[in-house]
Amino acid sequence: MTEDEVLAEFRAAGALLEGHFILSSGLRSPVFLQKMFVFQDPARTARLCQALAKKIESRFGKIDVVVSPAVGGIVPGYETARHLGAKAIFVEREEGRFQLRRGFTIPDDAKVLIVEDIITTGLSSRECIESISSLTKNLVGEACLIDRSGGKADLGIPYVALATLDIPTYPADQLPPELAAIPPIKPGSRALKA
Repeated sequence: MTEDEVLAEFRAAGALLEGHFILSSGLRSPVFLQKMFVFQDPARTARLCQALAKKIESRFGKIDVVVSPAVGGIVPGYETARHLGAKAIFVEREEGRFQLRRGFTIPDDAKVLIVEDIITTGLSSRECIESISSLTKNLVGEACLIDRSGGKADLGIPYVALATLDIPTYPADQLPPELAAIPPIKPGSRALKA
């Protein structure tokens, strides 16, 4: 699947939004990728995650366990794991940190990969990496559907993206005039309370 085909899936789902958005990182952007509009369509999600699984296998080989950060990474993590023939588990925030809960464990010999939905600054990814790295020495890398950092996010481990975009982001006090003129919307899930 090409990057244009990935973006076509997001556009067809109405998931490529334009306006003034407050991202989960706190940064502002004129573009928001509302991935849940994509994930509500199982066939569309399967196409994207199957393509991501092929890219993962090409880069990392066989994967035994896929770990995703809750909430946004659960659906693509599960679907990608299905195409990889791997187990799918996820981390949740407990006392402000990502942790495995619900009895999830990682076998000692398992080859582990993190699957995210969208990377902007890499904050959630780095938090997930820190958590999982304390549980296994076999974390081989990460994969995401879209890297909106233009490849600039530093995760500290190898990663692949189905599509890489360079979507501008701005601190709230450094907005261009055209963005400052639009009332901001905060569509993400990071601020949700358990």
